[in-house]
Amino acid sequence: MKAALFASAFLATTAPLAAQSSPEDRDKRPVQAWFYELTPLKPGPDFASKLKLPKGYRASVWASDLGNARMIAVAPDGAVYVSRRSEADIVRLVDANRDGRADGPPTVVVNRPGLHGLTIHGGMLYFMTAREVFRAPLRPDGGIGATETLIDDLPDAGQHLNRTLAVGPDNMLYISAGSTCNACDESSPENATLLRAGLDGKARTIWAAGLRNTIGFGWHPRTGELWGWDQGIDWLGNDLQREEVNKLERGRRYGWPYVFEDGKLNPQDEPPGGIAGAQWAAASTNPVLMHVAHSAGMQWAFHPGGGFGPDVAGDAFVALRGSWNRKPASGYELVRIRFDAQGQAQRIEPFVSGFMSRDGTGHYGRLAGVAVMRDGSLLLSDDANGVLYRITYDGATGNAAPLTPPAGPMLEQAARGTNVPLALARPETRSAGAGRIAVTAAAFQANGAIPRDHSEYGLSISPEISWSAVPGAVSYAIVAEDPDGRAKPVVHWVAWNVPATTTRLPAGLQEGDRLSGGPLAGIMQGATGRGSVGWYGPRPPKGDAPHHYHFQLLALDRQLDLPLGATRDQLLSAAAGHVIATGDLVGTYSEPR
Repeated sequence: MKAALFASAFLATTAPLAAQSSPEDRDKRPVQAWFYELTPLKPGPDFASKLKLPKGYRASVWASDLGNARMIAVAPDGAVYVSRRSEADIVRLVDANRDGRADGPPTVVVNRPGLHGLTIHGGMLYFMTAREVFRAPLRPDGGIGATETLIDDLPDAGQHLNRTLAVGPDNMLYISAGSTCNACDESSPENATLLRAGLDGKARTIWAAGLRNTIGFGWHPRTGELWGWDQGIDWLGNDLQREEVNKLERGRRYGWPYVFEDGKLNPQDEPPGGIAGAQWAAASTNPVLMHVAHSAGMQWAFHPGGGFGPDVAGDAFVALRGSWNRKPASGYELVRIRFDAQGQAQRIEPFVSGFMSRDGTGHYGRLAGVAVMRDGSLLLSDDANGVLYRITYDGATGNAAPLTPPAGPMLEQAARGTNVPLALARPETRSAGAGRIAVTAAAFQANGAIPRDHSEYGLSISPEISWSAVPGAVSYAIVAEDPDGRAKPVVHWVAWNVPATTTRLPAGLQEGDRLSGGPLAGIMQGATGRGSVGWYGPRPPKGDAPHHYHFQLLALDRQLDLPLGATRDQLLSAAAGHVIATGDLVGTYSEPR
């Protein structure tokens, strides 16, 4: 056991409140945080029988001596695939004789440095490292065929390199990309998110943001809604930040790094661009449930019912790896999340515990993976001792029901804002007698080619845009769209509250919610089709005919009151009836194969 107490005094001065010169001074407070590692202990031969479970449930060893066993995927034929981070591989195990224990040693299926997340879908094994996603067909003998690289440019992982993936009911790939740090302003908008991509790895977008490290997630079997467990910020004390259970919906932010739990402000960091913490909180979605801080939730598995307890259908199970930043320690158990008949999370309760020593100084395992077996039993991995535990229910009959959540919620959310006219062809921007604005770009002519530096294939810097002043304008707004893209149109830029005195935006604007500095002060930027904020450069499929990018300018007789991360549709709705002039500049872009 390693233990050390770190006291961080945020209260740096005893000056009275009246003497404070910054709002940041008001959230300074002392914090005591522990570095408290439990001593690893080896479980004895009868350890599984001593674990604590609800009445009627039992634990047994399904496989042992597996090393750093992490994430679990169960194939339709019942074979179990397990990623091993330290061994840099995925192994396969089977219980052909159905005696409740794996038959013999594991078979190595594939080797890759940094392997972690894996899932099985449509006869394919999908697996990933920190920056890459692969797939390969499963052969009849349980091995894999030729491996195909789907994605090779995920952002750097930093502190949270154990990324996970799953295929949703909408037949799309979902990838969890944790933050690079404990709490910071990320350099890539794809960090601290859940990403969505096609099964071929293309058409990648940000589904949800502000998620520090959501390793475990899944779709409710009845509703098809997406849920996940997010790990909280360290070094805020024994009881902060609590772990979060979130309903993960498209376009929502979940607070990190500036807001956590039910709107608490992180005293270590403030939002950039002069945004108040209260604004960030108002734009963030609070968790549905919270759990003990630093428990470190890992893999998540919904149970469809069948072959297990009588009331298990629709509930979720999450492996908690256990804390190192809390005294007393937390986690080191499997928890059950109870959902009601409407598929909404109600409470979190212990399900399998006893992996921590009675005196709280040692552990008999650090749990990582959890999966539902074909017969309805649960499989639970311990990555410290290399054990897979099987959880069964006395008298259970039959097998697990098919896990087939409906695709409706995901498809409906993904379709929002698609197959609509360009902004200037919509009724919200029409106004009798509205004038015309001349819009120009420094880097390209009207209907000319946009230089590669402004694309996602190049440097992805926003182009310099200028326009003629409009008498009576109080503010300007910009919507850049590509009607030739898959979303019809794809949104590449949303900006509003450009000051009436500003008629030029320089190239290379920050990709942030609020800009600052001189003529840029107070300009707000909203969500693009990628799900990020700020300029999103052209990225048509390689080999496509040139796509057309419309830079549409609105002169307004008012400023707009919109939330952080507002969408194009929210901007247009707020602008309706206030448009006094419009302008449009079209540029083209194509990327050769």
